[in-house]
Amino acid sequence: MGEWTIHGGALAAAAARWPDAPRPWLDLSTGINPHSWPTDRAGPIDWRRLPEAPALAALEAAAADTFGVPPDMVCATPGSEIALRLLRGLGLPGPHRFAAPGYRTHADAFDDGVPIDPAAIATIGDGTLLFARPANPQGSIFPLPPGGQMIVDEAFADATPGASILPHPNAIVLRSFGKFFGLAGVRLGFVVAPADMLAHLRRRLGSWPVSSAAIAIGTAAYRDQSWQSAMRDRLARDRAALDRILVGHGLAAEGACPLFGLVRTPDAAALFARLAGRGILTRPFDYAPEWLRFGLPGTAADFDRLDRALG
Repeated sequence: MGEWTIHGGALAAAAARWPDAPRPWLDLSTGINPHSWPTDRAGPIDWRRLPEAPALAALEAAAADTFGVPPDMVCATPGSEIALRLLRGLGLPGPHRFAAPGYRTHADAFDDGVPIDPAAIATIGDGTLLFARPANPQGSIFPLPPGGQMIVDEAFADATPGASILPHPNAIVLRSFGKFFGLAGVRLGFVVAPADMLAHLRRRLGSWPVSSAAIAIGTAAYRDQSWQSAMRDRLARDRAALDRILVGHGLAAEGACPLFGLVRTPDAAALFARLAGRGILTRPFDYAPEWLRFGLPGTAADFDRLDRALG
């Protein structure tokens, strides 16, 4: 299962491993919203021109309005994955710690990063601590540390009411566009931090940190508040439907994030393989062989397909 324990996705590898699996594949491995924001609402995109600085500023202002912070605290990046890898250049105080288990990239954020148990987050009062809220893959909402420099990865916070710590005057917060809006291929993320801290990051990113398409789609999507509100309601209903199916087969999913649920079962490896043989890709974990994460099916037919495969 090694290829599928690093990140979600890798459908091409799954199709090669299980060539007789029914098509199309049902990908429940990523935790990405299956109901994507309709990109036609962004209007036409001019691919012939470089992104303009005023358009980038408008994107960051629209995102800031959604996050509840001033625009000068928001810096657009080509995905939150890149933002994580740029953290080491900010001169953040040591010791550098990260909560584990969690995102694999968190371990790469610092050369000298030290893993800590998530249960210890509330005891850390010095240095720099990187953790996700809600956590991935557990979906937990961990309490905040009493001191030190916080870096909070809120990749799934848009879908989880009450999960965000924003507005916060001193923390560094990472946000992902693609997960909640269901458009991971846009490769758009944000760093939310004090303006003076963002100055170094902006210099490293250069004049055109994100594409014209990312700017146009992101700006329109963040301004579409009615879609966001309706989608949060829909995701809550979908997560409840997923839970009912899993419970019906003796599996209980944990976590507060509506985009995925984590199942703990001693048969996780066998269940992953059995579902893959039926063209359904879930997310296994090499560091926790009893875990299996289920993302949301996108249609009634997909829910029914999962129900039948589990049976």
